[in-house]
Amino acid sequence: MNLSYFAAWCSFRLAFRGYFGWRAFNAERVPVQGPVILASNHASFIDPPLVGAALPRAINYLAKESLFRFPVMGAILRSWQCVPVDREGGGAAGLRAILDRLLAGGAIILFPEGTRTHDGQLQRARSGIGLTVIKSQAPVIPVHVFGTFEAYNRHRFLPRPRRVIVKFGPPMLFEQLRAEARSCSKPRLKEIYQQVADEIMAAIAGLGAYRETDRFP
Repeated sequence: MNLSYFAAWCSFRLAFRGYFGWRAFNAERVPVQGPVILASNHASFIDPPLVGAALPRAINYLAKESLFRFPVMGAILRSWQCVPVDREGGGAAGLRAILDRLLAGGAIILFPEGTRTHDGQLQRARSGIGLTVIKSQAPVIPVHVFGTFEAYNRHRFLPRPRRVIVKFGPPMLFEQLRAEARSCSKPRLKEIYQQVADEIMAAIAGLGAYRETDRFP
């Protein structure tokens, strides 16, 4: 972590502990170095920093390209090594930037649903994360956040003091599908992208609620 990221990391940890009474479980499942994709459900603006605050390593976040045009905001986002993406969060440039970060041994957080939920329920995964996974060699860690919809959903102007929890699942490797994707037809390749996305979303859902036996650092 550089100084800017570390200062933000500490601030978020304090806020999550003091205001939200947070819990983080099984963070040791995330490699402390090397490339990794963190795939989380998405209910709130506070999901990305919640996931990042639970880990002892820096992770790369996606940010709208337009935000980098503001001098102060742009400087902060660059210091955190955020990845600029277009309004829809896709595009060849965004994918290339994500793959470059992974190739350099970075960790990156992605949201298979593509956007925040409107009702607090899990949504179907979009195929975009499947494409990213197949084109990389990074393991995927499914992540389930709880309570962020109740604390600060898209319908609220200010966050409420509700407990928020982040839980990390075991790694997913997708070796067989990656091997098949190297020589399959284009229609099958599209199926693989969606299959990977669906399997990741199922793993996120399978984490269920946290248990007292789960490890809290």
